[in-house]
Amino acid sequence: MPGLIGKKIGMTSVFVADGRNLPCTVIEVGPCVVTQIKTVEKDGYAALQLGFEDKTEKHTNKAEMGHFAASGTTPKRNLVEFSGFEGEFKLGDAITVDLFTEEDFVNVIGTSKGKGFQGVVKRHGFGGVGQTTHGQHNRLRAPGSLGASSYPSRVFKGMRMAGRTGGDRVTMQNLQVIKVMPEHNLLLVKGSVPGAKGSIVLIEK
Repeated sequence: MPGLIGKKIGMTSVFVADGRNLPCTVIEVGPCVVTQIKTVEKDGYAALQLGFEDKTEKHTNKAEMGHFAASGTTPKRNLVEFSGFEGEFKLGDAITVDLFTEEDFVNVIGTSKGKGFQGVVKRHGFGGVGQTTHGQHNRLRAPGSLGASSYPSRVFKGMRMAGRTGGDRVTMQNLQVIKVMPEHNLLLVKGSVPGAKGSIVLIEK
């Protein structure tokens, strides 16, 4: 599906016509430059490779420099392929936030905040043992029993336990576009999107 690359700026809230105050995420979207055009005849599928955010030649290797030189564009930090674009596009064309309109519903893909190694209460929402320790020291947030007695004498795969939390690819679906601000390349979507401020996100129609 068609989409663009953006950067999460932060959150705010806006009043809509019926007086409600809606929480919104502000995303800087594009302009994204067409750096490569995939075709069915040559590549087996049709897609556009889009680049977002300039980077210096110092931080670009020779293979990337050749790739950008072939498309006639400056080096880009983020490259992502999107399919489903309608119309004719040429190398070097810029696609802006005008791709979206108000009242559109979009999917936003990003990497969630990493929280490191966490216990079961924070990671899975366990309730602990209700402020009692059953005579043991420091057991309020313990996971409890894990095994299954003498048979099968092991812990089942998928058991919810402590472990690394966050840092995952997350998709928030059907977020409503509240406002499009093409003069500032900004998009306001209802609700929250994954990632910290400044993180890269993909917005798909």
